[in-house]
Order: sequence, then structure tokens, then C-alpha cells
Amino acid sequence: MILVDLSSPKLPLGALRRIHHIALNVANMQASRHFYGTILGLHELAGTEIPSSLVELVRQGRVANFRTPDGTIVDLFAEPDLSPPSIDPTQQFTRVNHLAFDIAANLFDLAVEVLHHHQVKIEGEPVTRTTGRGIYVYDPDGFMVEIRCDPADRES
Repeated sequence: MILVDLSSPKLPLGALRRIHHIALNVANMQASRHFYGTILGLHELAGTEIPSSLVELVRQGRVANFRTPDGTIVDLFAEPDLSPPSIDPTQQFTRVNHLAFDIAANLFDLAVEVLHHHQVKIEGEPVTRTTGRGIYVYDPDGFMVEIRCDPADRES
């Protein structure tokens, strides 16, 4: 039986508003861009749509970004040397880099406090970019999760 201390801090229900983006590691960027853009019909971000923190990586061909109709971003990261543990495609493996949840800027510091309080494994320190703030953590299975917010002045 697992006992949960209800007096410990937690994020309020609904604080994580939506999935902001999912980042996929891809072996062949050209093939993946064709799949997500041409075959699946997702809109590839270009020009000023590309987050400023990714412009150089996009220019180098190391990153591509797509937007789904609901606004979720699919980021492709070129990892040409990454291979699955099995050549059998029916064997499960992951090429997912991380899953990112969006949170209001005014709740970001609370999220960091909650993660520290619960001794969640954190990858580095929170980062601040022109596109907002983020913190990368690991779930109990070692999967990377990002909690991120837009810059405070862009919050509605």
C-alpha cells in the first residue's frame, strides 16, 4: 500500500494547460520531413515562425518543426546515428526525445518548487530562452518531460 502525503505541495489541477510540443529523434531528416509535411500534411514552420532558439539548428538541417491543426508542435531532431535496439519494427522502442507541457508563466516557479519538493530527477537547471522558460525532468521510467511557459509578457 502506497501512502500519499496530501499536505505536500502539488500543482493545481489544470495547471498544465496542454501539450506544447513533442520532440522526436529521427534518423533521416529528409525522409521524416517528407513524411510529416508531405504525407501527413502538417505545416512546416518557416521564416519568422521558427522559434528564435532553433533558427540556427533549422538552418543547419538538424531540426525541423511542424504544427498540427490544434497548435501542437512536432519537433524533429536529427540523430542519424541513433538506431533502435531491434531491427524488428514490431519490437517497441522510442525515438521520442521529450514531451513538453505548457504552464502559465505565473505558475512556472511553483512547478519548479513542486518538482524539487518531490525529489523529481531534474536535468540541469531551468532554462530561459526568448521563447520562454523551461525545466526538463524525468518521469519514473526515465522518460524526459519538459514543463515550459511562454515569456510572461506574452501570457494572456
